[in-house]
Amino acid sequence: MSIRLLICDDHEVIRTGLASLLAGTDIQIIGEAANGKDALRLAMKDSPDVILLDIRMPDGDGLATLEKLRVKAPNCRVIMLSTYDNPTYIARAVALGASDYVLKGSSREDLIATITSVAAGEAPSRSGELKKVAGTMKVRQAVDDDDVPLTQRETQVLRHVALGLSNKEIGKSLEISVETVKEHVQNILRKIAVTDRTQAAVWAVRKGLV
Repeated sequence: MSIRLLICDDHEVIRTGLASLLAGTDIQIIGEAANGKDALRLAMKDSPDVILLDIRMPDGDGLATLEKLRVKAPNCRVIMLSTYDNPTYIARAVALGASDYVLKGSSREDLIATITSVAAGEAPSRSGELKKVAGTMKVRQAVDDDDVPLTQRETQVLRHVALGLSNKEIGKSLEISVETVKEHVQNILRKIAVTDRTQAAVWAVRKGLV
């Protein structure tokens, strides 16, 4: 049974290249979109199994489109496509519900394996950044360090802050309200005696929390 794939990238050469790479496989490209608006329209119309979504597009980034897709086409699994092996992008993708994250420089074999795995509903199997970052975000155990005066939840929120997520994205990832996130962030800043999120992120890295 073939996997029905929708490709969304604003560069025609990328879309053409992906179509060429996937020719002759069990992956059937059912549509192509050059922007987030078209991706949403095609996803709702054609219900692809998997959507390969560029993380950066001119009409607003792919992450904004990902957020809308999770609401309007919840049964479609989304793989973010990026040139950037950036932990912040990956963390945002995880928080917003992406199934995986693949680099544009990936081999044909890796790309096919990722699409096949995601279509089957499997967790990211490769030992790549998404798996590592997602693991960091989920960890909630207390840190065995007398110099870390934070609760389990505060430590988890701080990891998200250090990865560059906004309060809204942290709330989505941890399934808590934005107000609760704000409260945790204020408590974290007070407890570790810093004045902003950047200083908190540096502190977290120094403590080995990220």
